[in-house]
Amino acid sequence: MAQHVHVTESSNDSNMRALKVKAAPFGIKDKIGYLTGDMGNCFILGLVNSFLMIYLTNALGIAGAVVGTLFLCAKTIDAFADVTVGRLTDVAKLTDEGRFRPWIKRMRWPFCIATVLIFLPFVNDFSMPLKIVWVFITYLAWGILLSTVNIPYGSLASAISSNPDDRASLSTFRSIGSAIGGASTGFVIPLVVYVTATNGQKVVSGYRFFITAIVCSVLAFISYHFTVGMTTERVQVAKTEKVPLGAMFKSLGKNKALLSLVFCDLFIVINQILSGTTTTYLFNDYFHNSKAMSIALLFTYGSVILLSPFATWLIKHFGKKEVSIVSLTVSVALYVIMYFMHIRNPWVYLVFMFIATVGYSFFNLMVWAFISDVIDYHQYVTGYREDGTVYAVNSFARKVGQALAGGIGGYMLTWIGYKSSTSGGALQSSGVIEKIYALANLLPAALLLVALLILIFWYPLNKKTIDAVDEELAKINSQD
Repeated sequence: MAQHVHVTESSNDSNMRALKVKAAPFGIKDKIGYLTGDMGNCFILGLVNSFLMIYLTNALGIAGAVVGTLFLCAKTIDAFADVTVGRLTDVAKLTDEGRFRPWIKRMRWPFCIATVLIFLPFVNDFSMPLKIVWVFITYLAWGILLSTVNIPYGSLASAISSNPDDRASLSTFRSIGSAIGGASTGFVIPLVVYVTATNGQKVVSGYRFFITAIVCSVLAFISYHFTVGMTTERVQVAKTEKVPLGAMFKSLGKNKALLSLVFCDLFIVINQILSGTTTTYLFNDYFHNSKAMSIALLFTYGSVILLSPFATWLIKHFGKKEVSIVSLTVSVALYVIMYFMHIRNPWVYLVFMFIATVGYSFFNLMVWAFISDVIDYHQYVTGYREDGTVYAVNSFARKVGQALAGGIGGYMLTWIGYKSSTSGGALQSSGVIEKIYALANLLPAALLLVALLILIFWYPLNKKTIDAVDEELAKINSQD
């Protein structure tokens, strides 16, 4: 299904040469192909980000603080891998298939295999030190390999089309793909990885996690196949000379939009990861309801699907920044209200939780369009077109957020006195259970509030500004 396009030289400047691409116009095929990429990502990320911690603490019996340290160290290294891969994609030689799709085509193999290795069932027979070593090595390798797929995939959006409306639609379709993959795993996994112990309590099964990892990896591999085959890179830039690293980082420092988005996205990602973790423990230990848990995790992604039909219209009339500010405000307010209500009924809690997730889901829905705006703004203020590097810098922040979330999540469990178990059947004290409820509501409120303030007072690309940037770049590109 790989597409080959004909390219001809159009112009050059001091460090890059734009190429004219003769290809079919942007259309639904590109949108579906881009959708399947993040659907594939989230078949795997939905498993690892939401369930790996409970697998490690409740199936392998590793203490929460140890798990948190493993996550923190591995994700910190992964963050630097993102920047390295982003730089490699920017300086790599263009091929007939483009700059980014060949990476996805090659690296999907080892990435999917690494996912399965994390959940090998016989690891539970290892000694505790060997378990820790195995988990660290496989999780670190998994994260680095994720970079080799996800950085090219994220950078691909700005190469598929230069039209802002096309990119907004790609962001929407990417978020729909993410929602499909994440909602599928979030809903199904809690229903299949639990078994009933002899005392009648629901406990996690290491063997069922292994089978689930295989299924998720196969689905991801197939999804990446469609991404490679159905998308076309129309915006291609061949570098005539390499930009020195010093000049590149200096130019990144000039991009106020990038710096502010990096910090905003950092807090959003910390919230997203911690919410997946705390929701799992909340419904496992506070509500004792795995069915409600699956619905709660479905809400996290289902809200994106609910918003997607309105996203393009909203940003066209009001702007990404403007709508995100309103939606984040709603989320912060609801999480504070949920904390003080101290809800005991899981189904009542789900109603409030759904509205709160709809609130912050608009930013998640549009974050990839935010990044495309920032890539354009980077060219506007510096003259450099560094799609992979700019995307990787934001991804670096997201990985740091994941690292911090992994560390915070593990340390919080130890701090509140959560008991780990190799069988998943440890009973928690009432004090621990109440603290889980508090964390599940106050953490999102605080993290989303910080992101909201950054977006209001620091991020410069409101609707009027980005329209002016797009208009100026259109003039520049029309001269190519």
